[in-house]
Amino acid sequence: MAGLDKISKKILAELQNDGRISNVDLAARVNLSPAACLERVRKLQEAGYILGYAAQLNPELLDVSLLVFIEVVLDRTTPDVFAEFKKSVQSIPEIMECHMVAGGFDYLVKSRVKDMNAYREFLGKSLLQLKGVRETHTYAVMEEVKNTIRLPIR
Repeated sequence: MAGLDKISKKILAELQNDGRISNVDLAARVNLSPAACLERVRKLQEAGYILGYAAQLNPELLDVSLLVFIEVVLDRTTPDVFAEFKKSVQSIPEIMECHMVAGGFDYLVKSRVKDMNAYREFLGKSLLQLKGVRETHTYAVMEEVKNTIRLPIR
């Protein structure tokens, strides 16, 4: 963020709040002309600060309201096992996020499914079938206290 000035940071903050904002409205909020604002946004995209735009969907209305976190332990921690696991999780739609972590397990998986029955099916037919998975530990979310995709911009 060291290379960003105050206006570019403001543009990023505004786009995080409303990715569908019109360029004219965005320009007004950051005190630029529409042409200058459009150019700034284009440069921020080209530089990789803006990765894309997406709609935030309601999981309850889409019948995937059960949120679970799963610790995954692999049977071996070798580059080929890691590579196979990373490749495999890409094709499982229930997995929203997967992170390699340091500590007592290898990966932390964030997943959404309909209910506990759907989770048990997902676990048995998808996750536990992946090559190299030795064990898992599941944490079902009882209440989402905070859920955001917004990054802190200072």
